[in-house]
Amino acid sequence: MRSASIALIGAAAIAISAPMTAAAQDIAAPEYPETYQQDLVEEIFGQQIADPYRWLEDDVRNNPEVANWVEAQNTVTDAYLEQLPARAWFAERIGELYNYERFSTPVEKGGRYFYTRNTGLQNQSPLYYREGLDGEQKLLLDPNAWADDGATALGGWVPSPDGTKLLYSVQDGGTDWRIIRVMDIDTGEQIGDEIRWAKFTGLSWVGEDGFLYSRFPEPEEGEDFQALNYNQALFYHKLGTPQSDDVQVYATPDEPEAGHSAGVTSDGRWAVIYSSKGTDSRYEIHLVDLDARDTRGWEVMPLVEGFDHAWGVIDSIGDKLWVSTNKDAPLYRVMTVDLSGDEPVWAEIVPEQEQTLAGASMIGDRLVLSYLQDASSVARVFTFEGNERAPIELAGLGTVGGFRGDPGKSETFYSFSSYNRPTTIYRMDMATGETSIFAAPDLQFDPDDFAVEQRFYNSKDGTRVPMFIVRRKDVAESGAAAPTLLYGYGGFDISLTPGFSPSRMAWVEAGGAYVVANIRGGGEYGKAWHDGGRLDNKQNVFDDFIAAGEFLIAEGITPQDGLAIQGGSNGGLLVGAVANQRPDLFAAGNAAVGVMDMLRFDRFTAGRYWVDDYGYPSKEDDFAVLRAYSPYHNIAANTAYPALLVTTADTDDRVVPGHSFKYTAALQAANLGPRPQLIRIETRAGHGSGKPTDKAIEEAADVLGFLAYWTKLSPE
Repeated sequence: MRSASIALIGAAAIAISAPMTAAAQDIAAPEYPETYQQDLVEEIFGQQIADPYRWLEDDVRNNPEVANWVEAQNTVTDAYLEQLPARAWFAERIGELYNYERFSTPVEKGGRYFYTRNTGLQNQSPLYYREGLDGEQKLLLDPNAWADDGATALGGWVPSPDGTKLLYSVQDGGTDWRIIRVMDIDTGEQIGDEIRWAKFTGLSWVGEDGFLYSRFPEPEEGEDFQALNYNQALFYHKLGTPQSDDVQVYATPDEPEAGHSAGVTSDGRWAVIYSSKGTDSRYEIHLVDLDARDTRGWEVMPLVEGFDHAWGVIDSIGDKLWVSTNKDAPLYRVMTVDLSGDEPVWAEIVPEQEQTLAGASMIGDRLVLSYLQDASSVARVFTFEGNERAPIELAGLGTVGGFRGDPGKSETFYSFSSYNRPTTIYRMDMATGETSIFAAPDLQFDPDDFAVEQRFYNSKDGTRVPMFIVRRKDVAESGAAAPTLLYGYGGFDISLTPGFSPSRMAWVEAGGAYVVANIRGGGEYGKAWHDGGRLDNKQNVFDDFIAAGEFLIAEGITPQDGLAIQGGSNGGLLVGAVANQRPDLFAAGNAAVGVMDMLRFDRFTAGRYWVDDYGYPSKEDDFAVLRAYSPYHNIAANTAYPALLVTTADTDDRVVPGHSFKYTAALQAANLGPRPQLIRIETRAGHGSGKPTDKAIEEAADVLGFLAYWTKLSPE
């Protein structure tokens, strides 16, 4: 458990009456810590906007009063969670389900194969390599030795082209900041180079003696986890030199909101610089001809100007680049651009298809294109000229990933997973079509005991929306309604595709249903699906999710009082918004690391990027939309609410924890009935990535134990 060492600083009990089940009476309603309310009201576009908990936006490291509030809240929450009858069962079973061998897709460089491997319950996944495919496995990096609490993680990693050096990043305590280092693979020694203040960066070798990375200016002291991120620039670092000597390759000081990252094509010919201003897939692309660097230096030439469309360079052969884009193709197409003449010459290779293009690779003499068919993967093969060949047969309804490789080399690796199938890694020879298993886990369950079903339902405006339903086969075949965990996201062009989760499998094993709704705002059906759930269309996201819950109950999949909801980040916003709009529909909810104050989200760290999906609080029309659904500003006082467990972490510098702090304080002050509104605040953790396994298991057990209690799910 997290630290909870100080006494409560006051209490205010909730008093509104509402019917309670007999089971719910077993645990006493918590008494919340008293939270100070500022007399702070601002007039914004003619509206009086109260913000009594703004002081909770302060970094917990810098404000002792915020630190005391965190301690007091965790004390109350821990005491409540310890009483949950199913919590111990979930902790044990989730731990058992996590305990299987997990591999990443291998990367081959210089005849060496690099991959991560976790034996099961290791907090972080070590990095290994083999000399040749069948060579002896050798440990290269073990991040479990980097911190006593297991909270320092290996971020990105890239072997050098000849496989003799490793470029990698370190993530400490869940922060988005990265420390970049280099090691000699043969000796296992650090080369000594170290880069600070890198964030949202790629890692790309330029030859064997240097690399490209992106960084921000060093923030003011004490502002590491809250200051807005502006003026990102792309740098080149030569091995053996100090960071102060790094060469700035590309920056836009006149456009400080633009961010820049880079990749290098597999032949080492082109450095591809991507620039963007927000979260939308709208990029400018510049190139550096690395073959001409000795004579031209870091001469940057534009390829695509104007932040209008999505562009992604797949790879190159000589003067020709293969590119994916949604320009004149909302579901994406593949083009080539020939740079051998005075002007670029563009040509379409694979036209837009009926499915959304989700990934593209060049391997051997083939293009491998992965598409989304109703949010599930399809892998199709084309020649470099665009002629289709036989597709790659996948193992069913699921998600494919990987397909790393190079033109001229026919070997590739890919992964496949589904809700009832953990990731299996496959090796494929594109020349022969031969496929073999590189790594498959030994499981703690039989996948065939579980049913994965896709259904479609109609939203409020008649839009047809898909959902995945996962249940034990005996539960599905019985026709009985089961306590249901409904998950959603609905934003930023992000698609929710099938994948394995030990915690969600534990919920299903316990007799519950797990449902993922592919609501608008995501990328499942391309640009139109994304546009249909953002800016002034954001209410469609909430309507889609509410309609999913109503459908599950109407179809008898879920009992009337057995629906729990969950979402993280933008999905945490989703949970907060629909709990305000339809508190009667849900028994319980988990809003994780959510964006809860829609009037101030753009004032912290990466929040300014999100205006692409949310709009600008400083613009009157956008403000009106945001004010209408902002979770913090729309809590319906004196109304019976579902049981809510808000989860966040003290080092979340993506969605700063002040969002969750303020939202929880407002919930607890609003007299929302007998069901609790609690917050669980993790220490030495961030937005999610890099979280150690033991913390992930503990948090999942707490959350599922809470949701199970209020939906009356009892593990069998």
